[in-house]
Amino acid sequence: MEEKKAGEKFPEYDKSDTVLSPKEQLLSAQKRSSNFKEQVIKSMAMFFVVAACILFYFALLRLSEISYAVKSFLSVAKPIIYGLAIAYLLNPIVKVIDSKLVPFFEKKCPKMKRKETFSRGVGILVSLVLLVAVIVALLNMMIPQLYTSIRDMIVNVPSQMNRFVKAFNEMHSSDSTVGKILENVMKEATTFIQNWMRTDLMDKVNEWMTQLTAGVILMVREILNFIIGMIVSIYVLFSKEKFMCQAKKLVYAIFRPTKANLILHVGSKSNEIFGGFIIGKIIDSAIIGVLCFIGLSILNIPYTLLVSVIVGVTNVIPFFGPYIGAIPSALLIFLADPVKGVYFVIFIILLQQFDGNILGPKILGNSTGLSAFWVVFSILIAGGLFGIPGMLLGVPTFAVIYYIISMVVNRKLRKKQLPTDTDSYDEQGYVQADGSYVHMEENILKEKGDEPYADSSTK
Repeated sequence: MEEKKAGEKFPEYDKSDTVLSPKEQLLSAQKRSSNFKEQVIKSMAMFFVVAACILFYFALLRLSEISYAVKSFLSVAKPIIYGLAIAYLLNPIVKVIDSKLVPFFEKKCPKMKRKETFSRGVGILVSLVLLVAVIVALLNMMIPQLYTSIRDMIVNVPSQMNRFVKAFNEMHSSDSTVGKILENVMKEATTFIQNWMRTDLMDKVNEWMTQLTAGVILMVREILNFIIGMIVSIYVLFSKEKFMCQAKKLVYAIFRPTKANLILHVGSKSNEIFGGFIIGKIIDSAIIGVLCFIGLSILNIPYTLLVSVIVGVTNVIPFFGPYIGAIPSALLIFLADPVKGVYFVIFIILLQQFDGNILGPKILGNSTGLSAFWVVFSILIAGGLFGIPGMLLGVPTFAVIYYIISMVVNRKLRKKQLPTDTDSYDEQGYVQADGSYVHMEENILKEKGDEPYADSSTK
């Protein structure tokens, strides 16, 4: 072996010539596999994003067909939807009866088999009887009163028109500027009414007669759907625990435990918001209807029962409901007696102030957690998109969305070690470039030697 000459450099170390140990080879293979998996996941994510964009684009092009398909499905599934809604409304009554009957049977009849099934059957029967009784009572109150109101309007309106014409003639007899203006207005109105009666009225009558048959058929179909829905609700209430377990099982099977627990938490919170709002609003509206009936009876207002039912039913709609019910009721009373129509408007304003400031907060509390602005916002948007159902369910739906957004935002803030209290982000609060939260007022107090949140016992 030849010796190295002086000053000769050793050859560079070639890493490729080294032999890795089995453990190092395994780690290297795992690293390459991990990098390959990351690349595959990124590629798949990009593919799904592009595919979702393409599908969304084609969905927009076929929006009318999709809308028709959704409406057709909802029309077919109406009995199921009615059944789920009825079961959701009757579930609190069933739960109360179960909580009373099951302990009673365990104490009085310990050898009785299937106590829970018998108690559930009694609860469902009682709740359905109450539902049917309420519907029949409302129809018995509204239909005779509605018939009487229409009959009185037919009798009273001509006499009121005669009084108006008589007053107009007396005013016109005095040759004044007001009389001439009223004469011109009356001529224009008479010409318009005559033209309308000759052209549009007959077409409208024919259209109404055509729609009347379709309306009767539609009403019979809706009644049948409602009856089938009541049958569906019986099965749902009997098996609600099993359905809940199946849904929970499905969520845990599809999602990871953290995601599944989050979904179940949101579902539980949604049920709490919807249940508290809907049940509380029904109780609040029933009380308002009773108070309206008592007040109108004392004031001797005409159509007391009909108006009280209208005010109570429309009060279920938040914010705008009282006005929706009060406006046609006020017009109806005003046609019968203008002075009492004014009394009714004043009474309704006082009643709604009582409901909005005292009764409503006591019953509903803060079930939605929304401010007045977001309540109006949700009603306008949901009502514009989905009509009356949107006005009824828009507030709790938006409350759930608001809760989810708040939960996500607070979670992000906690990760960044920032305060979650909204009041902390006023004009004095800001976040520095290093990510730390600073409040100007607190800094000033610290410089003076005061602790803003210190306990008085430690000073």
